[in-house]
Amino acid sequence: MAVKVLVVDDSSFFRRRVSEILEQDKDIEIIGFAVNGRDAVEKTAQLRPDVITMDVEMPVLDGISAVKEIMAATPTPILMFSSLTRAGATATLDALDAGALDFLPKKFEDIARNNEDAITLLQTKVKDIGRRRMSRFTRPSVAQPTSAGSKSISQPDRSFSRQTAPTNTNTIKASGKQYQLVAIGTSTGGPVALQTILTQLPANFPHPILLIQHMPAAFTPAFAARLNGLCRIKVKEAQQGDRLQPGVAYLAPGGQQMLVEGRGGNRTLRVFEDDSPRITYKPSVDVTFASVAKAYNGDVLAVVLTGMGADGRDGARLLKQAGATIWAQDEKSSVVYGMPQAVANAGLSSESIGLNDVAARLTRETGCG
Repeated sequence: MAVKVLVVDDSSFFRRRVSEILEQDKDIEIIGFAVNGRDAVEKTAQLRPDVITMDVEMPVLDGISAVKEIMAATPTPILMFSSLTRAGATATLDALDAGALDFLPKKFEDIARNNEDAITLLQTKVKDIGRRRMSRFTRPSVAQPTSAGSKSISQPDRSFSRQTAPTNTNTIKASGKQYQLVAIGTSTGGPVALQTILTQLPANFPHPILLIQHMPAAFTPAFAARLNGLCRIKVKEAQQGDRLQPGVAYLAPGGQQMLVEGRGGNRTLRVFEDDSPRITYKPSVDVTFASVAKAYNGDVLAVVLTGMGADGRDGARLLKQAGATIWAQDEKSSVVYGMPQAVANAGLSSESIGLNDVAARLTRETGCG
């Protein structure tokens, strides 16, 4: 059965361009168009699409407000289109908080190396998020820091995510393994998943955390700043030469690779632009995980979260061979069960864990809770 799509944009040119690209795929059907956010809310209730493509900036009702209304009345998977600017990044992150599942740059030349790759990526994203059953989506229990000494909350919690009821993690014993680093890789659905996890970690989290999220370069500074304002741990965009510190999460910059170099107490981050045509993702989970396996051997807890494709599988294999522990997000709580499925199917993960349980399990496993 074809995925039914509602295309929302105030530009007739962009509506036509998106529909022409999507309809090249026989598994996608365009069932309607909307010219502004208000029109989108009404058409969603009327047409009941499987997925919506949505512009951020529109007259009458903007894309963020439209996402809020749609998710409150007729929850539907939404793919945002935005400009690669600081304002566009902030607005897109607001849309993800409001309930949108993923985003793409509005300039197709910014999506991929060539036009064919961009077309395939758009079609694949629409099919992947459009086939998800929205009945599983509810307002998540994203923990916000309220204890003494916690940071103030800079953003309201308006996020949506595929959620499962948390298990009683108090009944699950820690393995007793000693770690020096936590590494987390993710893609589609990752911004909300990372916020869900990181906002629940205590300020005294004992290890550095590496975050590898597929995201454009214009977005990672805003995303790191947003997480830093919400979390009790410190979150920053990684920079060349950063010395890894406990209780600090380092977000790989968009468009670049992040490696760990050095040994013992002298481990630092190397951040660099990668022009290799063999590497699809920049940042790449595989690239970072491989460097972590070399720098830390088996003293690593790696987590692969929701995302398209299989980035992270090869790096997780190297980590596993070195003796590291690998966890994968479970299918039920994943927006797209691609990356964690690749790791699980390869026999690399020791556990598949629901999103709402990850923070508690990390806290218990690392001995700080």
